[in-house]
Amino acid sequence: MAAEAEEELAHAEVLELFQAALARLVQDPLLCDLPPQVGPAPGHRGGSRGGAQARLPPPCRPQVTAEEIGSQVALEYGQAMTVRVCKADGETMPVVVVQNASVLELKKALRRHVQLRQARQGGVQHLSWKYIWRTYHLTYAGEKLADDRKKLREYGIRNRDEVSFIKKLRK
Repeated sequence: MAAEAEEELAHAEVLELFQAALARLVQDPLLCDLPPQVGPAPGHRGGSRGGAQARLPPPCRPQVTAEEIGSQVALEYGQAMTVRVCKADGETMPVVVVQNASVLELKKALRRHVQLRQARQGGVQHLSWKYIWRTYHLTYAGEKLADDRKKLREYGIRNRDEVSFIKKLRK
C-alpha cells in the first residue's frame, strides 16, 4: 500500500515536471500559435477515493498536443501548410496538413481540429462526420474537392489558401 502511494506521488511529480517543461516550450516564438497551457478539466472536484488519490493533480483537458507541436515545427520547416477552411457562418478554421496531403487527409485534419476545439471549449462532444460529408462539399475556387485520393496541390491549393464548405444540392 505504501509503495503504491509512492508510485502515485512519483507520477504526480513527473506530471508536474512535464507540465512545467511544456509551458516553457510553448513560450517559444515558433510555437506561439498554440493554445494556452494545459489546465484542470471544468467541474473537477479532486480525488474521491481517499488516501493517495487526494494528492494527485486534477485531470487535465488537452490544451497542447504533441501533434500540434509537430505541426507547428513542420510549418516552420516548410514541410506542412495551413489550409483555411471557411464555414457558412463565416468562421474560418486554420487546419495544418503536410505539403503533399490528399483531400482525405485534409478532411481528417479538419475533424481532429474540430474535436480538439470542442474538447477545449467543452462544447458538443460528438458530430456525425458521415452526415457532414454526405451534406457538404469542400470547394476551392468554385471546384468541388470530390476525389478523396487527389492531392490538394492537384487542385491548386497552396499554403494559406481558403477552402469552403458548400451545401450539396438535393438530387
